[in-house]
Amino acid sequence: MMGTMIDSTSVSQADAHDLLVELVETHSVSGEEADCAERLAAFLEAEGRDVWIDDVGNVRAPGNGVLLTSHIDTVPGDVPVELDDGILHGRGSVDAKGPLAAMAVAAVETGASFVGVVGEETNSRGARYLVSDVDEPEFVVNGEPSGWDALTLGYRGYLTGTYSVTVDSVHTSRPEPNAIQYATEWLTRVESAFDTAASDADESSTATSVTVKPVEFDGGLTPDGFATEATVEIQFRIPSSTTAEEIRSVAEAELDVGELSWNTPIPPTLSSPRTELGRAFRVAIREEGGDPSLLRKTGTSDANLYAEAWDCPVVTYGPGDSSLDHTPEEHIELVEFDRSISVLTDVCEDLEVDA
Repeated sequence: MMGTMIDSTSVSQADAHDLLVELVETHSVSGEEADCAERLAAFLEAEGRDVWIDDVGNVRAPGNGVLLTSHIDTVPGDVPVELDDGILHGRGSVDAKGPLAAMAVAAVETGASFVGVVGEETNSRGARYLVSDVDEPEFVVNGEPSGWDALTLGYRGYLTGTYSVTVDSVHTSRPEPNAIQYATEWLTRVESAFDTAASDADESSTATSVTVKPVEFDGGLTPDGFATEATVEIQFRIPSSTTAEEIRSVAEAELDVGELSWNTPIPPTLSSPRTELGRAFRVAIREEGGDPSLLRKTGTSDANLYAEAWDCPVVTYGPGDSSLDHTPEEHIELVEFDRSISVLTDVCEDLEVDA
């Protein structure tokens, strides 16, 4: 995929805005990305790029050794698409069709490799397939909202599991715990073990701590009425100072009854700001009149998978305010979108990667 000589072309500001609006207008909830992928591929093809949609639905346009990649899918939620006074409202405008469109434009203008991946909001199936199917690039820029003048260097990892318990039913007047009580007591002990009360308001401290989050709870009598049962779907965010194995050990140590099953974890990642890629971004942001900030995020992204699979610099960048991710107020300013294209273009040209 990498190392292909590509002739660069210029994309007008109006065409870049049209691409962004069309992508935001096109429904692409995780698992339903096909229409949006086709629209993205059509833009790249019209700009002279060799492009195809791969077996899992990723949009791929090979180029030089700089890989620009962001995700096509969004979370559910109907946010009416409206362009008003230079502000575009709509689901995905920030997370992550702003970064996605900016990267597609920058790739056309510089000859960089581009991939729009699917499934980032659920199981990262697009990124997982990509790392198994391409040669290692020289540099990776993952597209997520950081703000046009900031660079994200770190993300926490991600571990999910299921706690399940079944106990014989007794009369509700009896003191013995039922399955729901066992489940809630286990969850309370695990939360306490990781001290998750540590300040959701302080993003810097949250980024370095383990967050425990139950995302689904179900319980009650079994169909035959002879037992009670409960299940808890739970998520853990893993800081760079902790491993998935350590989290599993703590959670399992709190078991009195019941059992835990685990899914494959995504490890945390933290990149050095002193790589050639980090330097190129700092220079480009300053040239556009910004004062570059370096961020560590509390969530998880496909950058974690790229950093695990490839021994090359990986950073995350893109226009938009990440506090608007997944909210009914999601919107992006076109002036910020334009600045991010300039930054990405400058970075790709600065790196001078040979095909």
